[in-house]
Amino acid sequence: MSFLRSLIEIDLRALADLMVVALLFWALVLWVRRTRARLALAGLAIVGGVYLLARELDLRLTAWILQGFFAVFVIVLVVVFQEDLRRLFEQIAVWGLRRQTPPAPPQALDILARTVARLAATRTGALLVLPGREPLDRHVEGGILLDGRLSEPLLLSLFDPHSPGHDGAVVVGGDRVMRFALHLPLSSDRAQLAATGTRHAAGLGLAERTDALCVVVSEERGSVSVAREGRLRRLRRPEDLAGELRRFQTETAVPAADVASVWRRLVTGWREALAAVVAAAGVWVLVVPGSTVTEVERTALVRVENLPEGFVLDAVEPSEVQVVLSGRRRDLVFRDRAALSVPIDALLVKLGRRTFDVEPERVRRPPGLTVVAVEPTRVRVSVRQVGEGAREKSGASGPNAP
Repeated sequence: MSFLRSLIEIDLRALADLMVVALLFWALVLWVRRTRARLALAGLAIVGGVYLLARELDLRLTAWILQGFFAVFVIVLVVVFQEDLRRLFEQIAVWGLRRQTPPAPPQALDILARTVARLAATRTGALLVLPGREPLDRHVEGGILLDGRLSEPLLLSLFDPHSPGHDGAVVVGGDRVMRFALHLPLSSDRAQLAATGTRHAAGLGLAERTDALCVVVSEERGSVSVAREGRLRRLRRPEDLAGELRRFQTETAVPAADVASVWRRLVTGWREALAAVVAAAGVWVLVVPGSTVTEVERTALVRVENLPEGFVLDAVEPSEVQVVLSGRRRDLVFRDRAALSVPIDALLVKLGRRTFDVEPERVRRPPGLTVVAVEPTRVRVSVRQVGEGAREKSGASGPNAP
């Protein structure tokens, strides 16, 4: 009950602490969903679970081997998730520095939408990239610097089948064509790339690694697709691209869009948000009120040991004692109560001794706990001596023996 009261009595500072941890957990869940090494992360989680289980079951060799593995866990994490971690820190820098992309004038978006519709009508393959707030340089290769004013004739000439760079991507920033004939990283997501070509794989590959918007025109079908945030979607009509462009610009160029984006993710991914809050609350309970040192009274069973041969235990008075334990609250709540006992060394029974002192330091208790007091401090054993012929084979066993 005191544990629950600690959870209920949360002040504003503790609530802020809890919400920050919940946001971190939520961001971690989103990152895991977007990372391309989800299976590797699941494998590391399984190894961690086996390690905790081995420690709980006192499997010393297994725990020792896995402990050596976790000694280099940070290096393994960096090697396996190098690309994902680098992007994560880039996103933190972008958010912290409030980096923005220059807004494109409305006529530039109209030019893009109109040109893409014309390319789709003539079934001319094309791949356009609109950068977001994350840098693209380390993900792209080649390309020719242009920095020309955006216009429909310029785009049509760049994607003309007779143009040397028509197979590459064109980067459009604001109302300028920055580069063309650019090579993008290819995606390996076969589920989304079914029945598509190399342009779709390149557009999705960049959308998996950055927050850019990639527009793909298929020369086989004359369809228009957009790739963003690791998702490839085919538009029902080429004319729908105008709305996609305006939405993308609003979400990347307006500072208030950060809050709107977070709210949109919360609404659409409420299950992940709820799981993050529950996990944060559990960790908070274990770490904050759970680390508080307190005292609690527990009942401990008296166990008679080393009873000499020829004696039979009849009774122990009292059979249970009250023990006051001191320790961290989470240890007092979650420790196995069966591990708490009071051993009585009955070896001196053969010399006529029947009363024994209960010493706090001899009380068996889980690790991390301290015995403050014991009540009562003495116990009395009742035994009887049996003859040689009637002696029990297990004279050390009795109703209170271990």
